[in-house]
Amino acid sequence: MRNINASRKQPLPRVLNGLGIPFVGERTAQILAETFGSLDAIAGADTETLQQAEEVGPRVSESIHHFFHEPRNRELVERLREAGLTFTHAIRQKAAAGPLAGKTFVLTGTLPNLAREDAKARIESAGGKVTGSVSKKTDYVVAGADPGSKLDKAKELGVPVIDEPELLDLLK
Repeated sequence: MRNINASRKQPLPRVLNGLGIPFVGERTAQILAETFGSLDAIAGADTETLQQAEEVGPRVSESIHHFFHEPRNRELVERLREAGLTFTHAIRQKAAAGPLAGKTFVLTGTLPNLAREDAKARIESAGGKVTGSVSKKTDYVVAGADPGSKLDKAKELGVPVIDEPELLDLLK
């Protein structure tokens, strides 16, 4: 019973991810929750409004819109509401300015002193963005011990690779 009650307290991004909406994984669920602030706002948004969320394109927005307009899915959402699940989330305030404004980072490997979530929070509070994969749009890859394939991809694309001390210098 304790575990069931605890599961009702999961944050909105986990609830969204658990709905099984095609193309909506953990990251997209987090972005949607932080952008719209509630499941009702997401469910009621049209495809153009959904695309205003970072990293949500036409295909993802169509999938979300279609999901919430299926009668059986609306019924599921209402049952979850009645069960007491969390349908709200704090809207993330974007850092308009900062030393990393407009820069995109990818974290890979184990950093010596910063936990990954701490590094991500510091980058975002300085105006930067952290993504999960390396692309041509990536400005920096922050590599720690045992970096894996993201480091190889960065080298292949010519993306600058920095370590934790260099990241901390950029944050100043």
